[in-house]
Amino acid sequence: MTGERGQATVELAALLPLVAVIALAGYATLAGLAAGEQAGVAAEAGAIALLQDRDATAAARDALPAGARRAATVRVQGRRVTVAVRPRVPLVARLLHARVSAHAGPEPTP
Repeated sequence: MTGERGQATVELAALLPLVAVIALAGYATLAGLAAGEQAGVAAEAGAIALLQDRDATAAARDALPAGARRAATVRVQGRRVTVAVRPRVPLVARLLHARVSAHAGPEPTP
């Protein structure tokens, strides 16, 4: 019976890095989904501003949260607004080069 002493501690120490990686992957997935939603809302705000003869770039940037405005890219081509947002994942933000983009406006002609 004394040979099993501390077994739970060893198992926990072995599994803790795996649990941390799974939690970080889940957080990164949720951050990507949130960035996609933010990009979609901003692109829609820019397209609405175009319809109202206002500045689409400023409207799209204003629709983004304060933390996402710096890293966001807003491009207006004709009546089409494209917004790209970088997901914010605190621990691996410098390593992450992903961007989520959304478009609003008429479809481009082929």
